[in-house]
Amino acid sequence: MPIAVFDSGVGGISVLRELEKIMPGEDYIYYGDSANAPYGTKTLEEVRQLTCEHARRLLFDEGAKGLVVACNTATSAAVKILRSRYPDIPIVGIEPAVKPAVLCKENPRVLVMATPMTIREEKFHRLMDKYKDKGTIIPLPCPGLMNFVERGDLDGDDLRKYLEELLFEYNHNKVDAVVLGCTHYPFVKKMISQTLGDEVLVFDGGAGTAREMKRRLSEKNLLSSGKSKGTVKFENSLEGEQNIQKIKLCEQLFTEKL
Repeated sequence: MPIAVFDSGVGGISVLRELEKIMPGEDYIYYGDSANAPYGTKTLEEVRQLTCEHARRLLFDEGAKGLVVACNTATSAAVKILRSRYPDIPIVGIEPAVKPAVLCKENPRVLVMATPMTIREEKFHRLMDKYKDKGTIIPLPCPGLMNFVERGDLDGDDLRKYLEELLFEYNHNKVDAVVLGCTHYPFVKKMISQTLGDEVLVFDGGAGTAREMKRRLSEKNLLSSGKSKGTVKFENSLEGEQNIQKIKLCEQLFTEKL
């Protein structure tokens, strides 16, 4: 039985990489809903409906033993509903890695880069409130940033220009740490660091999500006992030639050196 990893596009591959690092013997299905991406600019109801539809298919048609919702927007919109519908199945979402960022030093200035919908959601505001006494938390909506990754543009001039304009204020009013609050963003981490300066610490939630899934599978005795390396299968909601190209990009990102 495989572990399913779901995202609105290719960003969740950053989480898949972390899962495969700590559970290399597991089989994985990665499903990206690129035909409906981006989720971050959709309504709550649209995201909820799409996420629940894809989760049902992965868990029942594909026979997954656990589900990682590797998308901050989809997690905010639907993970609570999924856990109530499927209480016996390990389901893990993702949230911005605000906690380690605010604890990186005393009273840091922390920039949280995320999709507009993630930043609007009550879940994110609760997370900010929880750690507001530990530092200054600055939410920054990044409309369009995930689209660069969806195109496979990880270091182009257009991306550089976008980041320089987006982060201009924080080059002059320095921050101590940046949280990558969308699973697409680790793929442009290098250019974000170049834009903000290498002294700014960078955090993302992928590794923590992977550890939590391993813990939940272990609790239910669902971890693979096999010694050989598992398989990874990529699926996408695009069709025809677009599907072929997107699967190629998934395979490239899975092995990309970050």
